[in-house]
Formats: sequence, structure tokens, C-alpha cells
Amino acid sequence: MAGTTVADDGLVETAFRAALPDHTPDQLAYVQATMGESKIKVFRHLLAGDETRAQHANAAFEHAYARLVDEGACTEVPGARETIERLRADGRTVVLTTGFARTTQDRLLRALGWQDLADLTLCPADAGRGRPHPDLPLTALLRTRAADDVRQLAVCGDTVSDVRSGLSAGAGLVAAVLTGAHTEPDLRAAGAHHVLPSITDLPGLL
Repeated sequence: MAGTTVADDGLVETAFRAALPDHTPDQLAYVQATMGESKIKVFRHLLAGDETRAQHANAAFEHAYARLVDEGACTEVPGARETIERLRADGRTVVLTTGFARTTQDRLLRALGWQDLADLTLCPADAGRGRPHPDLPLTALLRTRAADDVRQLAVCGDTVSDVRSGLSAGAGLVAAVLTGAHTEPDLRAAGAHHVLPSITDLPGLL
């Protein structure tokens, strides 16, 4: 969601700074490099496996991000709603996935008025593991029963971890967009089949 259909505008980094106010430049760089991944996994890495501190930092991150959303800092990527509506009108099944916790994802959906926009929404807790593992796209396919072959699955995201997740799931199309965290060279190096300016270009590609 964030960076692909939801404009990020630095909200993830702002929430991270609030969660770990004594962070180092290397830790911030790691957060930037792992955009799209499950946030609890990121904090476990940053805090050397200290589960208590990781859980505390993750809760602080989610609280800070939720506050930003409630303050109106959350907007859609221009044309995202219309794109999702078009995909569904064309008979495609749309699943929105995130690396955030379910409570944060639901808050985002409410803030945007997107509660019924997609066929399904998933967070890492729904699938077992977050990105870059294949669990989220495969869970989307299994729960919706929208296709009989993983090659009929299309994955689109703004991060390297999105790309790796789609490839690991065996998706027939893995597209990246340039409205989020990572650059075109990084996305292509990760193996994206296509790099698009925006999610609004996805229907034409399909």
C-alpha cells in the first residue's frame, strides 16, 4: 500500500524516528533499504534480536504512524482508487497488501474510505511471513481462489522486497512503480519484469 497506492511522503521514516529517537544513520539506512518488509522483522534486526525491545519499538512505530494518519497526513497516490476500480470492473481480483500491522492497515483504509475498495486486504500476520517471502501474494491467491496457476498472478509494488516477494511466489508478472521508496535501477536489479511510473499504468500493461 504505502508507496504504491498510498502516498508515503516520508511518513514511514518519521514514524521510525519517533520509535527509535536514538537511531544511528546506519539504522535509518537499513529502514530505507527494507521498505515494504514486515516492520517487526525490521526492528528485530535493528535491535539484534532483542524481542522485548523490538516489540516495544514496533508498537511505538505503529502508534506514531497511526497518529500521522489520524492527523490527515495520509493520501492516495493520484489515480489509485480509479485504477483499482477499473481493474475490478475488468473482472480482475485486487488484493491490497502491506508490511504494517493489521490495526495500522485498517486505519489507513478507513482514512482513505477504502474499506470496500479491494476484494481482500492482507498484512504479514494474515499470511505468516511478510515480504520478501512469497507468503502475501500466495495467501492472496489461495484466499480469493481467483486463479488456478501462480502464473496468472500479478504483483505490483514500489520496493525491492515487493519484487522479490512476487518472484518468489512465481507470479507471471512482477511490476514495480516509481512512486515510492526505491529507484528504477534498484527495482530492475531485483528482477522486476516492468518498471512503471505509477500504479495507474498497470491496467494498460495487463
